Amino acid sequence: MQYILVLYYSSSGTTRQLAKLIARGVEQQGMQAMLRTVPRISANNQSIEPSIPTEGDCYATLEDLSGCAGLAVGSPTRFGNMAAPLKYFIDQSSDLWMNGHLAGKPATFFTSTSSLHGGQESTLLTMMVPFLHHGMVICGIPYSETALLHTQSGGTPYGVSHWAGNANAQPISDAEKSLAISQGKRLALLADKLN
Repeated sequence: MQYILVLYYSSSGTTRQLAKLIARGVEQQGMQAMLRTVPRISANNQSIEPSIPTEGDCYATLEDLSGCAGLAVGSPTRFGNMAAPLKYFIDQSSDLWMNGHLAGKPATFFTSTSSLHGGQESTLLTMMVPFLHHGMVICGIPYSETALLHTQSGGTPYGVSHWAGNANAQPISDAEKSLAISQGKRLALLADKLN
């Protein structure tokens, strides 16, 4: 069965919540969603994470990435860019790029940040770049999704975003939830049409 890979890194849990909402939208569209995360990285190259996380979703493999019909990628914002653990995983995908395994498949992006102006849009845009190199078809959120017009905390045409606040205490708003579910549905619909 075809599946959409919902690949994310989350340090406080908010990006994971968005991933689950996107996965819900994928499944509401009738396609299987595979939630996968990536391990933390350390400056100490001898420190490694266990091969299976103690809680949460399993770690992604390059085979998960290669076999997907579509891809949703999420990361907290780090200085207007994706977090290092996600970038580290993506940097290992050169063989997939050389063999065109992701070319022609749809991809969409999401983020969360503690600062209202912490670079949500730049994070979404820079996350797209490696997947444009892979030849993927970028799937955004059109303004026909009316929640995009009414959100006051997060959500862009580049992908759903969330403002979590300094202590990550801001809950995901109804508009953000709606946008995440719609983004998942749109990705699954596009994957179905392209495959």
